[in-house]
Amino acid sequence: MSENETDTPADEPEIIGVRRGMFGVQDTGDTSGYGRLIQPVELPGGSPRPYGGYFDEVVDKLHAALGADTYAESIERVVVYREQLTLEVFRGKLPVVAQTLRDDPGLRFELCLGVSGVHYPDDAGRELHAFYPLMSITHNRRIHLEVAAPDADPHIPSLFGVYPTVDWHERETYDFFGIIFDGHPSLTRIEMPDDWVGHPQRKDYPLGGIPVEFHGAEIPPPDQRRAYN
Repeated sequence: MSENETDTPADEPEIIGVRRGMFGVQDTGDTSGYGRLIQPVELPGGSPRPYGGYFDEVVDKLHAALGADTYAESIERVVVYREQLTLEVFRGKLPVVAQTLRDDPGLRFELCLGVSGVHYPDDAGRELHAFYPLMSITHNRRIHLEVAAPDADPHIPSLFGVYPTVDWHERETYDFFGIIFDGHPSLTRIEMPDDWVGHPQRKDYPLGGIPVEFHGAEIPPPDQRRAYN
């Protein structure tokens, strides 16, 4: 066991809301037939040592490369969930952590496979999340970085300068979720028209749609259909 492998207790899973029905529809009901299904929206908590596999070595090398003070200022928590390692990073420290993971010889996560947005409307002050899968070709290892930002201040530093491959992925995440990647060379919409209002993959975005005619019957758009109670 290394000097960093202390018996840190696990954080309790965080319940950020309750989903009712199959898709959490709250206005006109759930058309799936599962309207009475009630399920908590749960995020995994921080994980204790040992993390297992190569995860402990990755965290230890990152700790050594950043230094104790910078590591404490950068890493919010370490989560091992479903045999995957996720480092939750304070957003202001994201470029430093990413560049260290890329450049340190013992880490060498040379490839960022993109960035995905996630919207948790009930996670107060942390509604928008950006998720980065990283791969070390040198060591054949995979980890993830995750950063959170509030709806009221949806800014996250761009990783274009560290991983140029995130160029279009950051544009897509901006387009669909409204996360503003500071420092991106051309942060414009990539899917929706330039004058589109709103971000379609946020959970609070209206379903909309158009009526559909099928064999003489007219089916209303999703946000106007009745519920099955």
